[in-house]
Amino acid sequence: MILSRRRLLTAGSTAFAGAVIGAPFVARAQQAEFTYKYANNLPETHPMNARAREMAAAIKAETNGRVDLQIFPNSQLGSDTDTLSQVRSGGVEFFTLSGLILSTLVPAASINGVGFAFPDYDSVWKAMDGELGAYVRGQIAKANLVAMDKIWDNGFRQTTSSTKPINTPDDLKGFKIRVPVSPLWTSMYKAFDSAPASINFNEVYSSLQTKVVEGQENPLAIVSTAKLYEVQKYCSLTNHMWDGFWFLANRRAWERLPQDVRTIMAKHINAAAEKEREDVAKLNANLQQELAGKGLIFNRPEAAPFRDKLRQAGFYAEWKGKYGDEAWAILEKSVGKLV
Repeated sequence: MILSRRRLLTAGSTAFAGAVIGAPFVARAQQAEFTYKYANNLPETHPMNARAREMAAAIKAETNGRVDLQIFPNSQLGSDTDTLSQVRSGGVEFFTLSGLILSTLVPAASINGVGFAFPDYDSVWKAMDGELGAYVRGQIAKANLVAMDKIWDNGFRQTTSSTKPINTPDDLKGFKIRVPVSPLWTSMYKAFDSAPASINFNEVYSSLQTKVVEGQENPLAIVSTAKLYEVQKYCSLTNHMWDGFWFLANRRAWERLPQDVRTIMAKHINAAAEKEREDVAKLNANLQQELAGKGLIFNRPEAAPFRDKLRQAGFYAEWKGKYGDEAWAILEKSVGKLV
C-alpha cells in the first residue's frame, strides 16, 4: 500500500510538473511569434486599409498565427516624416509612403512624380512594374529599407481650390497651395510662380478650413475619403502627377523573419497592392459624379500648356540633373522625351 501510494504521489507530482512546464508552451502557441506594426496616413475607409485588413488576415492564416500584422491607419503613429523616422529606427516595422515624400531620404524615389510626365495608367504600370520601379527599389535598399515589388496606387493628382478653377498655367501664379513635404512639389509650383506651402497630410483639412492655403492637390479618392470637398469649391482635373505608395519594411525587422514567412508576407502584400489598384480605378470612375453631387465644380484643363511652361522654366532640365542621366533615360523610355 505504502509503495503503491508513493508511486501514485510521484506519478501525480510528475503529471503536475508536466502540466506546469507545458503551460507556457500552450500559451506561446496561441500568441504570434512576430507582432509587427504597419502604419499608413490614409483614412480607414480608403481601399488601401480595406485591402490591408484582408492581407493581414491572410498572412496570419497562412503562417498559422506566427505573424500578427497590426494596422495603424490615419497617421495614428505620427506624421509622414515622424513615421519614416520610426521605420528607419525599427519602432515601426512597415509603412506605406509616397515616393515623393520618401525622396527626402531617397532622392530617386520621387521620379514617378515628375510633373505632367505620365499621360495615363498604362504608361505608369509599364514603368513602375518594370525598369523604373526596379531602379527605385534599388535606391531604397541603399537607405537600409526594403520596398516590396508592387507599388500601391495613390492615383493621378488633381488640383482643388476654394477661390478659382485652374484652367491654365497663369491661374497658378501666386496661388497659395498646400504641397507635401517634398522638394519636387515645391520646385514644380515655383516653376508655375505659385506660393507652395509644405504641410503634412494630417494638417491639410484644417489648413484649408482656416484659409492658411487656398488649395491643395491630391487624387480624387483622398479628396473624398478625407472630406476635402467640405472646405474646397473647385476641382480641376489636372492629372499633373502620378503618385503611388511604396510598401516599406525596416530591413532588420524584415530579415528577422524566416525565409518562408518572408515569402508568404511578400506574396500577400504584393497581391493586396494589385487589388488596391483595381479598387482605386473603380473608385475614380464614380468619384467625379459623387463629388459633384457634394458641391465640387469640375473642369478639365489641357496638359500641353502646363508641360510647355515647365519646360520653359527649366523644371525638367533641373530634375534631369538631380536624378542623373541613367534614371532620366529609364523614365523617358516609358513616357517619351521631356527635355
